[in-house]
Amino acid sequence: MRLVLHSFMSLDGVVQAPGQPDEDGDGGFAYGGWTATFSDPAFGESMVRWISQADAFLLGRRTYDIFAGYWPKITDAAHPIAAPLNALPKYVATLTSARLEWEGSRRLSEDVVNDIKELKLAPGRELQVHGSGEFAQILIRENLIDEYRLLTFPVHLGVGKRLFRETLPPAALQLSESRTTSTGVVVATYVPNGEVVCGSVPDGNDPTELSA
Repeated sequence: MRLVLHSFMSLDGVVQAPGQPDEDGDGGFAYGGWTATFSDPAFGESMVRWISQADAFLLGRRTYDIFAGYWPKITDAAHPIAAPLNALPKYVATLTSARLEWEGSRRLSEDVVNDIKELKLAPGRELQVHGSGEFAQILIRENLIDEYRLLTFPVHLGVGKRLFRETLPPAALQLSESRTTSTGVVVATYVPNGEVVCGSVPDGNDPTELSA
């Protein structure tokens, strides 16, 4: 299976508490629910299309608890998001011993990286990560992500947890698809593209450089 990361992100890279005011107040974060006013049909269509491509989900503990407190309550077998989330396997990276009550949930071992590598070798389409900003740091650092689906919202927050943090190694990404919703959310798909390449910007004196 391909490992695909989905993340809601501000213009300055913040991914903390996008959905609800009380989602994650770590560090005194006061902007929980900053995505609330930007939904539109195009946004929903993207989420439904992506969820339909999943064969399993991979979640950090905080995101898992948020999902488990909401999606099992929607029992409509035809619901395009709740039905796959409730029916498909959910692999959870957690250090706590608390039970995973959501049906189909499975705890990863302490060797999370090896577990994920084995999951990626399993047959299927996509192993999807949604949110899970803390857990994503491991996935990015270990180069386990095959595709990034980033929804960038037209806000900058100045504070909060970021997806690409200073502790991560630099890396290049290649844009493979993008669209913009009516509310200004940029929905973009990227794939890893090796190391960051540095060089000099053309100085404008040589016209062949500018046309290259």
